[in-house]
Amino acid sequence: MVAKIIVDKCTGCANCEDVCPTEAITVNDVAVVDEAECTDCGACIDECPEEAIELED
Repeated sequence: MVAKIIVDKCTGCANCEDVCPTEAITVNDVAVVDEAECTDCGACIDECPEEAIELED
């Protein structure tokens, strides 16, 4: 499993980047997940106010 960003919902607030324990997320205009670094912990999902992140296989 890996975090996937729903680009249409992402506002670039960077909450997910701040809480990611492996620093797998970077935000410029929208969040981007480094799949090699993501451990599917779900911290970003819990923090996203726009519900723009989900876990996928």
